[in-house]
Amino acid sequence: QVHVMESGGGLVQPGGSLRLSCAASGTILNINLMAWYRQAPGKERELVAVISKVGVTSVTNYADSVKGRFTISKDNAKNTVYLQMNSLRSDDTAIYFCKVTQYTRNYWGQGTQVTVSS
Repeated sequence: QVHVMESGGGLVQPGGSLRLSCAASGTILNINLMAWYRQAPGKERELVAVISKVGVTSVTNYADSVKGRFTISKDNAKNTVYLQMNSLRSDDTAIYFCKVTQYTRNYWGQGTQVTVSS
């Protein structure tokens, strides 16, 4: 069993920055992928950013709406993935969820609220 917990959400003004963290714990054997999703009111959950293992390196991918503004990174020693969010806009407001993939199984966090408002 893998446990996932997000943190770092909160209220920020437009143009501001926020850094989300997601820590995986429990039976950590081989994490293949860590990703951030978000879900705004009345909308479907969407993929924001992914960081995947490719050999000894990691590959990142981003939704078009956040390219150039968000950065996903990870600390393997801490089993933690981060999402640095800059130049935040009101339409970034959503619940942000972390997903950890180990082998073929997915594990989800509870979500953390990000609100961008003046």
